[in-house]
Amino acid sequence: MTDTSNKPLAGRNILVTGAGYGIGREAALCYARAGATVLLLGRTQQALDDTYDLIEAENLPQPAILPFDLETRDEGPYIELAQLINQHFDHLDGILLNAGVLGQRTPLDNYHADTWQKVMQINVNGQFMLTKQLLPLLHQAPADASIIFTTSSVGREGRAYWGAYSVSKFATEGLMQVLSQELENTSRIRVNCINPGATRTSMRAAAYPAENPAHVTPAEDLMPLYLYLMSPSSVGVNGQSLDAQGEHAFAVPA
Repeated sequence: MTDTSNKPLAGRNILVTGAGYGIGREAALCYARAGATVLLLGRTQQALDDTYDLIEAENLPQPAILPFDLETRDEGPYIELAQLINQHFDHLDGILLNAGVLGQRTPLDNYHADTWQKVMQINVNGQFMLTKQLLPLLHQAPADASIIFTTSSVGREGRAYWGAYSVSKFATEGLMQVLSQELENTSRIRVNCINPGATRTSMRAAAYPAENPAHVTPAEDLMPLYLYLMSPSSVGVNGQSLDAQGEHAFAVPA
């Protein structure tokens, strides 16, 4: 019998978007250490290779690399991606939708229309199309399954100069709420959001270039919540938007 006491994701297939950098890379490592086979999705091959090598170096379950750009607007490649996953893995037990772009920090009357479209495509439309095509694979999970979206404090209360990023996170909150209600009584799939808060990532550095990164929380410190929401321990938690840190941080059960 497999000991799952310290491997809560043993035997599970988990897809992580934005797996080449920052929180996505750390989450992929966390899930692999918890026993999962991790599917690494991102648009930069070298970054995905680096995450793959980190997982392999620890002799963890062999991950898979899925180069894919969420800026893709045609639904066809999303359908093909789901078919490819189905051929090799048969089902998914979880998805962490972590990939996203910041866009511009500028007043709306100065915001570039093409940048707006790009941010909304990657942060909202691409997330929708990917999730839509992967839902059948989640329904095929032998037990429970989990979808985690990535939100932000600026997606709960608008903030000047955050433009499309803020609006995209409001949309992410809405997408999570709609999907969680649709699946609540019709499946074993739960859907939630995580607000990582100020985290030591390249996106944070771009948003706050004068900030000392040594004073910002490293991504690994957030992993207890990422693991909890992806593991069977969180069965019954659905439609929630949870903070990973700060005044209202969710207390992960021991």
